[in-house]
Amino acid sequence: MVQFIDRGDGIRLAATFQPGRGPTLLFLPGYMSDMSGTKAQHLLQWAADTGRQCLLLDYSGCGRSQGDFDSGSIRRWAADAKAVADALAPGPLLPIGSSMGGWIMLHLALADPSRIHALVGIAAAPDFTRWGLSLDEKDVESLAHQGFTTRPSAYADSPYRYARALIEDAETACLLDGPIPLEMPVRLIHGTADPDVPWHVSQRLMEELRSTDVQLTLVKGGDHRLSSPSDLALLERTLESLIP
Repeated sequence: MVQFIDRGDGIRLAATFQPGRGPTLLFLPGYMSDMSGTKAQHLLQWAADTGRQCLLLDYSGCGRSQGDFDSGSIRRWAADAKAVADALAPGPLLPIGSSMGGWIMLHLALADPSRIHALVGIAAAPDFTRWGLSLDEKDVESLAHQGFTTRPSAYADSPYRYARALIEDAETACLLDGPIPLEMPVRLIHGTADPDVPWHVSQRLMEELRSTDVQLTLVKGGDHRLSSPSDLALLERTLESLIP
């Protein structure tokens, strides 16, 4: 059942909460994605079947949440996740970040590391605006005059839209240039055939994390979504290794 949480400025964020034993599994979707996706819904059902607590959300401007998508950014969406978690699951969290959600989970953990039980990244894409979004003169002009630029998407009929707010915020939200001061267990899952986020991004993330308990699992031939039955089974096993 979808609930709506006021984040404090009148914007209502859509969320689904499954009560159970903690820590709360918090799914953080990727760019222009929401809680209706395959991995999110599988996680919610698995949590219900195993008696675990789970929380899904749509970032502001995405899915059923209110707000302007073009005003969204990594820090803004991390704050959205915190607002929803504070309202519905004020306790230990186990964030699961998919693609861009892997960048957001790092900022969520950095904001309150004592609350984070562990982190799981699925094709995590920190700093994607640097290595995955090169801007030409046409893009710069579009950003200046329209406030956004676009790219074709293999996952949607309409092109992906990249707004000025996202790109400007990302410049100071990037994390892979230096040590990332997080000490909790981290599990990273990445497909070797991911066409969107090369698996060496997860390798770089593993190297930059201060934690000594970091494991990277490579899925031979795995794509970006990692939503096949075997991929979802791997996610389940990964979570079972981190929680009772």
